[in-house]
Order: sequence, then C-alpha cells, then structure tokens
Amino acid sequence: MRIFALEVVLIVVFSIIILANSIRILREYERGVVFRLGRLAGGGARGPGLILLVPIIDRMVKVSLRTVVMDVPPQDVITQDNVSIKVNAVVYFRVIAPQRAIVEVENFLFATSQISQTTLRSVLGQSELDDLLSQREKINQKLQQIIDAHTGPWGIKVSNVEVKQIDLPQEMQRAMAKQAEAERERRSKIIAAEGEFQASKRLADAAKILSEEPSALTLRYLQTLREIATEKNSTTIFPVPIDLLKPFLSGHEK
Repeated sequence: MRIFALEVVLIVVFSIIILANSIRILREYERGVVFRLGRLAGGGARGPGLILLVPIIDRMVKVSLRTVVMDVPPQDVITQDNVSIKVNAVVYFRVIAPQRAIVEVENFLFATSQISQTTLRSVLGQSELDDLLSQREKINQKLQQIIDAHTGPWGIKVSNVEVKQIDLPQEMQRAMAKQAEAERERRSKIIAAEGEFQASKRLADAAKILSEEPSALTLRYLQTLREIATEKNSTTIFPVPIDLLKPFLSGHEK
C-alpha cells in the first residue's frame, strides 16, 4: 500500500508539472511563436490570453509588440567635406511579424542596433557638415527609410530615427563662431549702408525743396537756432549764411 501511495503521489506531481508547462498566459502586447518538434507550428503567432501547449513536444518563444526605443551609441564620422564629428541617434521600432523576427534573424534587437550604427556612419559620411546642421529632418527621413528597408524582412517596422547630438571639434566650433560673427558684421554694414543711402535720397529731396523756396531755408535756419538755444550749453554756435558775407568779400576783392 505504501508503494502504491507513493506512485500515486509521483504521478500527481508529474501531472501537475506537465500541466504547468503546457499552460502559458500572454499579455495584451505579447505574442507567442510556437515550435513543434523544432518546426514552426502553423496558425501564426498566438496570443494574447491563455495558450495551451503540447507537453514536451511544443516550445514557445515570447515576442513583445511594444515600440522599442533604442539608443545608438556615439559614432565617429568623417563628413564629405573631411570634418571629423561624433554623432549619436535614437531609433524607434516595433515587431509587426513575430514569426519572422524569431526565424529570420538570431537576435533582432542586436541586429537592428548594428544596422542602425552602420547606416548612421554611411549616410552622415556622404553628407557635408552644413547639411547635417541645417537639414536634420531630411537626414532623419533618409536614415529611417534605409534602416526600415534592411529590417523589413525580419518583421520589424522602423517608425522614426532622430539624430540626437552632433559633437564638433573645438577648432571647428571656433571657426563657425568666427564665421557667424563675420556674417553678422556683414549684415550690419549692409543695413548701415542702406540707411545712409535712404538718408541721402531724403536729403537730396529736402535740398531740392529748399532751393525752390528760399524762405523755407530761413525758417529752417531759425528753427535750428531755437533748438540750439533750448540746450544747456555754455557755447552756442550761430551758423551765418554765406550770402551775408558776399558784400564784404566783393569789397575786399576791389
């Protein structure tokens, strides 16, 4: 009887272990890829919910369908105009075909990371520094298209790629600062010259009007004296029209 009871206990324990190994519960964002005797079981990916497996025969691999945010390590890149920079990026992707993500590639996370690094170096190496700084959105789209084309056969969809930071050498930063300073100085000179040009046109128009109306010149002269008198100056300069001195100059010449 003791031997029989022991056998019953062992059978019950063994049954519980087999039953526990044959039941899987997958969350809403998880899918299961089932292999039966080493071959991919039909019916596609399973889940979410309760999954029943054939004991000993079936093996299941879980795959998450959530978006993965992968940080691409900083890469040393030499641009097309021979500038050495260090660039890092971030890649957003998710698994859309769990069976291919497991069967077609050994480790889809590692493979996506490696293809992102090589693509980042290749694309940025074909661009000039000014394009990297001014056309960031265009480069991001190009990176996303290339990486997505490589990972598509693995059942992975790359939704977005963003270049996070571009580290420039100190010498290049100083050169760019000098260039920006020179550009701003050029703009200031152009604006000042444009202002002088407009002022000269206005002065020419004013001189033309004053030459047509001599009394206007006298009024302007009196207005100028009034403005000078209002200032708290110890010395006042009175401009004298040259017409007042003509009689004396002509008498001296005689």
